[in-house]
Amino acid sequence: MEGKDDAVTLYPLGGLGEIGLNCMALVSGDSMILVDCGLMFPEDYLFGIDIVIPRFDFILGMKDKLKGIVITHGHEDHIGALPWLLPYVDAPIYSSKFTLALIAKKLTEHNLMDYVDLRPVEKNDRITLGNFAINFFEVCHSIIHGFGLGIETPAGRIVHTGDFKIDQNPLDNHRTDIDAFKTFSEDGALLLLSDSTNVEREGFALTEREIKHALSNIFKKSTGRILVTLFSSHIQRMQEVFDLAHAHGRRVAVSGKSLYSNIEIAKELGDLVIPAGTECSLEEISELSDDKCVILLTGSQGEPLSALNRLAMGEHRQLKVHKGDTVIMSSRFIPGNVRAITKLINRLYKLGAEVLYEKVQAIHASGHAHREELRIMLNSVKPKFFIPVHGEYRHLVKHCRLAQECGVAPERALLLEDGDPVTFYPKGIRLEDKIPVENIYVDGKGVGDVGQTVLKERQLLAGEGLVIVLLVIDEKTGEITLGPKILSKGFVFEQQYSHVLEDAKCIVLDIFENIPPGDSEKLKERIRSSLRRFFRKILARDPVVVPMVVVL
Repeated sequence: MEGKDDAVTLYPLGGLGEIGLNCMALVSGDSMILVDCGLMFPEDYLFGIDIVIPRFDFILGMKDKLKGIVITHGHEDHIGALPWLLPYVDAPIYSSKFTLALIAKKLTEHNLMDYVDLRPVEKNDRITLGNFAINFFEVCHSIIHGFGLGIETPAGRIVHTGDFKIDQNPLDNHRTDIDAFKTFSEDGALLLLSDSTNVEREGFALTEREIKHALSNIFKKSTGRILVTLFSSHIQRMQEVFDLAHAHGRRVAVSGKSLYSNIEIAKELGDLVIPAGTECSLEEISELSDDKCVILLTGSQGEPLSALNRLAMGEHRQLKVHKGDTVIMSSRFIPGNVRAITKLINRLYKLGAEVLYEKVQAIHASGHAHREELRIMLNSVKPKFFIPVHGEYRHLVKHCRLAQECGVAPERALLLEDGDPVTFYPKGIRLEDKIPVENIYVDGKGVGDVGQTVLKERQLLAGEGLVIVLLVIDEKTGEITLGPKILSKGFVFEQQYSHVLEDAKCIVLDIFENIPPGDSEKLKERIRSSLRRFFRKILARDPVVVPMVVVL
């Protein structure tokens, strides 16, 4: 079999088996490139965890080979983990000007901008990074200036779609350049790595032109204020809102730090053009009649501190919900957020607003290709091998099946998960030994210091509560000088269950009488086990019991 110099090995570090954490390393000879470096937001059971990032041990172990980091687009699941990698590697970052502006904002917040090299590229550019040459292809997604990649390697040509959809009637020429993918693959594509998110959805995704038409009808019919919440990175959708507001004689105010920041970035780069006289402040909009107002707000996922949630709770300092307001939630419901969003919608209805969302009206179009669009990409690239990326396990399985329908041999449709490397040679492949890719949890300033043991304790605390037993013992006499005091935190309401806690004190005293003086550790262990048994028997609850025995 061929040697290392004409081979390329793919190391999926995240994004194969979950939505998020997108990160893949490609290694050939003495060269390595990284495609995307994203985070994932925590599941409900990860109590206290702020974000989840990929494990970077593999990259750091080969950082001398790292020639560059290539970012397909500016969503958090593709750029969000960069602040935790960049302090330890020295490599330029390549992407569009808009994506790099979002990255710069993030790195500035982490005081890292003085140490990074951001290099903008345009569609159809070609750059060389060691043994790799990367071609950038324009793709349509729910954020502007996203790229698919054509990667030239010693083993052959690799196509990475990035996140994409194929809008056959694009608005403002936001399109996926399928001809560029075809041209790159004409002489034979070794491998296609393709977005799998919406493989379960038949047909084609709604187009942005259809969404603008639906929004236009809402603007025509609404007689009160129009409140719009959306992803703060969806600049194209914001442009539609500003244009429609201007056409209907309305002015637009913005509430929410991330929205305002991204709007300023897009305006500065010329990616958002606001008609003269349309934009105004929250103070100015409060002086207008309701039929002249549009308000853009953060909070499409029901985030507790977002502008829309504060508005629904009556806690927004500058805005109140008016009877007759129309609230447009122009984004999809991320599965883990459905309950929070539903509560938010109910509160808005209680305050007299009408709420429109994806399930009741066509006001959001997914940025990910549906099944027929994925088929078009497969038929355009005609890859020899296929690996589905960016999806949960069932998405990857179904995308593999679709690839086989499109002519990829079953043994060449490879179903990989995070940590499953594969090496491609000009005339063959080899599956490599698995590498460690356990997720890293970020909690405040702590990175990776919260493991399964700590999470298990947090789950117990959340589910059963905490009981603290305080006992102060005189070292000389061996007598109790203070206590036992029993404190309940998240276990029971102390006044209502005072009789139970009094019985618990008696148990502690009995234990104290039967433990030899000076054996504090045995005393604490006996208190812990006896009280847990007592609470299970009396209340069918099993709190965390923490005995604090102080000898003075």
